[in-house]
Amino acid sequence: MPMLSPSFLTLSLLYLFLHFPITALAQNNAASPLLSETTCQNTNYQIFLPPPYQNISSTICKPVWNTYEMRYTKNGDITTIILSAPYTVGWVGIGFSRNSSMVGSSAMVGWINKHGHAKIKQFYLKGKKQSEVIAGKGELPLNTVAPSVATNGAEIYLAFQLKTEVPYGKQPILLAFGTKTPQNHHLSKHDDKTSIIFDFSSGRQDPASDGLMQMRRNHGIVGIIGWGLILPVGAIVARYMRHKDPLWFYLHSVIQFIGFAFTLGTVLLGIQLYNNMHAHVPAHRGIGIFVLVLTIFQILAFFLRPNKDSKYRNLWNLYHSWSGRMALFFAALNIVLGMHAAGAGDDWKIGYGFLVSIIIIAIIILEVLAYLKRSEKRPLHASFQMDSVPDPSFPHNFPKG
Repeated sequence: MPMLSPSFLTLSLLYLFLHFPITALAQNNAASPLLSETTCQNTNYQIFLPPPYQNISSTICKPVWNTYEMRYTKNGDITTIILSAPYTVGWVGIGFSRNSSMVGSSAMVGWINKHGHAKIKQFYLKGKKQSEVIAGKGELPLNTVAPSVATNGAEIYLAFQLKTEVPYGKQPILLAFGTKTPQNHHLSKHDDKTSIIFDFSSGRQDPASDGLMQMRRNHGIVGIIGWGLILPVGAIVARYMRHKDPLWFYLHSVIQFIGFAFTLGTVLLGIQLYNNMHAHVPAHRGIGIFVLVLTIFQILAFFLRPNKDSKYRNLWNLYHSWSGRMALFFAALNIVLGMHAAGAGDDWKIGYGFLVSIIIIAIIILEVLAYLKRSEKRPLHASFQMDSVPDPSFPHNFPKG
């Protein structure tokens, strides 16, 4: 797959990467089975939450998603839950599901309306359509104490109590947010969501949930290695090692086949994540499918490569070149979209930015060297034309002596 020119591919990708907002990814905390309040931010509820939530002490707290934190405490058959999340506008919700699916779950959703009034309400998620999200309905066993929502700085807090005869154990939890303020209790479509399994009996996420988080990290790592490193290196070999024929062809083929294997691994991990976490990121998923199709076309091009003297060779070169360029461009764009959707931290951003920078520098150096080499091979044109020297004329008839 031939390489794009530096000014088109790499600089464009660096611009896209640096201008995408990336949310900090919460670090896993494997301190102790029961996590204390010190695990999360120290918060004085008495400032902004009403009774009885402001009087709660000794809560168990756990970072659950991005910078979302869930605090809870049990008192008999009453479980008090306080969810905190970053907030500017829109809504934030926490859902309780039977099978980690959004459909059929019940959720508590909080927001601040355009008049500055705090609102919190239970919703029943009957289906995926907006009309099937029913306000004021649900199966959560709410206590007689009214739920509460409040903001403190740049965060919103949703507080409510559940009364259950059987205490919660390992419970599938849905977390979501939308950036549009609900109108007449009609929720807009979520901008992002995730699904975890939270163990209320120990205050920890279930190992299955930790496994999904590790799977998501592996999905990103394999994708960056394959699409961000191996395939661009194979393209660089095809562009700048043509003078080493046929070595460049064998290197290019082997490297790209290895990259294709990483691509398949990335796709398989993505399918597992979609099936288990029900992550709905249409742009990332759609571009991923498009890039996979282009990659398969590139593999087919290897087996359908015509001979050099074939009249179809020029058409094949155009097809192979441009489909490869599109695949590299959209794959790199999808890496950025994937990190944004996953709420990747600064370490991912810096790492991928460093990788893109190294590729840019390598391409610039190789492009300059190739230009200088082409300049040396150009034939020297004569700056002037020498006058032809006429043949000397000799007399044909010599006098007889």
